[in-house]
Amino acid sequence: MTDRIGRRSVLKGLAAAPVVMLAGCAQRESTTPEGVLNIGQISNSVAFLPLFIAEKKGYFTAENIKLGERPRLGTGAKVAAALKSGSVDLGAGVITDAFNLAKIEDGTRIVTSLVTEYYVDIVVSPSFQGPADDAPIEEKVAALVGKTIGITGPGSGTEALVTYLFGSIGKNAAVDSTLVNLGSATTAAIGALKSRRVEALAFFQPIVQQAEAANVGRTYISPARGDVPSLRGALHGVVFSTRKLLDRKQNEVAGFQRAMQLALDDIHADPKEARVLLGQYLKDTDPKALDALMPILTKEVPTSPAVGREAYNTALKFHLDSGLVKKAPAYESVIPEALRA
Repeated sequence: MTDRIGRRSVLKGLAAAPVVMLAGCAQRESTTPEGVLNIGQISNSVAFLPLFIAEKKGYFTAENIKLGERPRLGTGAKVAAALKSGSVDLGAGVITDAFNLAKIEDGTRIVTSLVTEYYVDIVVSPSFQGPADDAPIEEKVAALVGKTIGITGPGSGTEALVTYLFGSIGKNAAVDSTLVNLGSATTAAIGALKSRRVEALAFFQPIVQQAEAANVGRTYISPARGDVPSLRGALHGVVFSTRKLLDRKQNEVAGFQRAMQLALDDIHADPKEARVLLGQYLKDTDPKALDALMPILTKEVPTSPAVGREAYNTALKFHLDSGLVKKAPAYESVIPEALRA
């Protein structure tokens, strides 16, 4: 209880702190009225459960925030485009999306940490011919060479993992495999695996749990499980925006961050209630899949929306080493001071 109160006290300081960080002469402002936040997110992946909890339990309302449009845009590229146009104020995606936006928008800001493990898994069918579960990661990746692999789309965190894994053994995923864009719907992805349209999937959780519950797939490579040592503790799920958009939304964003703190508290303080809320969020998901996911989720979700330097730098190194980005912003330039940990 003391830790929870302490984190709430820290978040009180966010009410004023973002004002200093976000001040500037905006050229493209938010198109939403005062007190409203439009939040675009890639999909209903587990990373965005805290947003659902905050909405469900009235934390946004308590902060005098009205949620406007909540589109599920399918890819991080579309989230970034919505931010650039001003049609959404905040984007819920992965850090890959924030890095890609930073290439063309030097005012990119990460405003909330949502997941601090790489929550994309490689899933294969039960009949997949590959090395044993305890085989070295290099052997497992080599077995994927030449295979058809489903991803959500180009420039996504799902493609990023495949690219990185292939690069780690000197291969090019774009040449040495066939990447199939399946969109963000898990039902379509599982259907593609079941029908053998693809031989493997690189997809956001809870894809593995759903596939295993339906007996159509199994976990093959899971960074969150520790299968990829260089990715352990990497910042992955984030809420991000731009300084230009946030100039008019300083108070709303501070309130949003406080609401996120309460939602993260709920996940860690009461896993049983969080499991009920997870079932409401992913309402069409097999209960067995949700039961399997919950222990993983409590390890992946941070206790604070603040962004740790080590978690950020782990993600940064992953993106640079893999060639996913040639240049990425330093921690201090993209993380508001009040959110540094």
